Amino acid sequence: MPKKQIHLAAHFPGVNNTTVWSDPASGSHIEFESFRHFAQTAERAKFDFLFLAEGLRLREQGGRIYDLDVMGRPDNVAILQALAAITDRIGLAGTVNSTFNEPLDVARKLATLDHLSGGRAAWNVVTSWDEFTGENFRRGGYLPKDKRYLRAQEMLSTAQALWDSWPADEVVADAGSGQFLRHGDAGRFAIRSDQFDISGRFPVPRSPQGRPVIIQAGDSEEGREFAASSADAIFTRHGELEAGQAFYADVKGRLAKFGRRPEDLKILPAATFVLGDTEDEAAENARQVQYQQVGPATAIAFAEQIWNRDLSDVDPDGPVPSFDPKTDDDVDSGSHISKGRASVRMYKDPVAVANEWRELGEREGLSLREVVIAKNGRHTFVGTPQRVADTIDHFVQSDASDGFVLVPHITPGGMDVFADKVVPLLQEKGSFRTEYEGTTLREHLGLAPSPTTVAAVSVEA
Repeated sequence: MPKKQIHLAAHFPGVNNTTVWSDPASGSHIEFESFRHFAQTAERAKFDFLFLAEGLRLREQGGRIYDLDVMGRPDNVAILQALAAITDRIGLAGTVNSTFNEPLDVARKLATLDHLSGGRAAWNVVTSWDEFTGENFRRGGYLPKDKRYLRAQEMLSTAQALWDSWPADEVVADAGSGQFLRHGDAGRFAIRSDQFDISGRFPVPRSPQGRPVIIQAGDSEEGREFAASSADAIFTRHGELEAGQAFYADVKGRLAKFGRRPEDLKILPAATFVLGDTEDEAAENARQVQYQQVGPATAIAFAEQIWNRDLSDVDPDGPVPSFDPKTDDDVDSGSHISKGRASVRMYKDPVAVANEWRELGEREGLSLREVVIAKNGRHTFVGTPQRVADTIDHFVQSDASDGFVLVPHITPGGMDVFADKVVPLLQEKGSFRTEYEGTTLREHLGLAPSPTTVAAVSVEA
């Protein structure tokens, strides 16, 4: 039986504590040269795609811009379009929010990217949960959870209808006869649904992939169903073997009821890595990176997200605070001390989390900073290049994932060592490509071609 092939993506991080922007080796997170270096390294290593997240508002803590956001959040689709010109094969994936964008604009941008790249575009479909971000769009609030996923599903189906409104053979461009379009009535659409009421003509001819690759990130019941019904790949946080296998079996098991096969959806956990020439050196390197990622100020910021109060007078190298968190503010409404950070919503019971932190600190003799590192600073892969390659291959062959979205702690050069030392070992195992076999991202991921459809689309829901 042939080995499963590993799929790898490279995430250019920024705007979080994974990225050690203060390290002398770190470069700009906004200048194009950084994106060029990162993208071309990933392409040299034959990665499936490069991923850029989206930021619609700078996060705040205590009413001030969160320090790790100060590099800014440039428009990711514009960067991907520029990268299309200096890369040849690697896929170009970006997050575009479904809550605060409109279908035609999203479909037009992504179809354009697919044209410019020769069929390498992908869309990570996300929702937005907080009123804080919504203020940038003058919506005066946020959508409740059921409406967020409804809008995301309708946004995706509407965008797909727009992409499908141009037949693949519509553009003739016959100079001899002077005929440019086969029928001259392509692109017409009419959408009537809970979230959208639009009609007109889509302005971009069908792109090389027909439909860009669709990615979804979410671990909730709604997110899993959305991915199983509509996505080509799903980002997950399950980087441990047993948890990964359980998630893999659950989501893959949902595909059949939507008429889909297991290979139609790729499961890709996010993963960090730290390498060393020996296991001991790798462990020491990882320890140093953890202390870089969680400096004293960052440790206090993490604690404030749980305690929901100003902790500037707390010593990060002292014990975990003995008093309980403030729990009377609503995270969704934006009254929490930390605004715009989805992670604060993970702490359903802040008092219980605080108690857990205190117990860990007392049991292990750890300071507040060391507790934050223990809870938030674990790296997915730590070891020699051979150990990391073996572990990645074991994950994929054991059906814990179909590959990984790798997140380096240094940009733009943090992926270089993985490309040079780990990728060749995966290639030797026969589980990762030595050359690109196709030209489109759908081909890299082993996905079926997009369906070809008719010239006019009418959808009512």
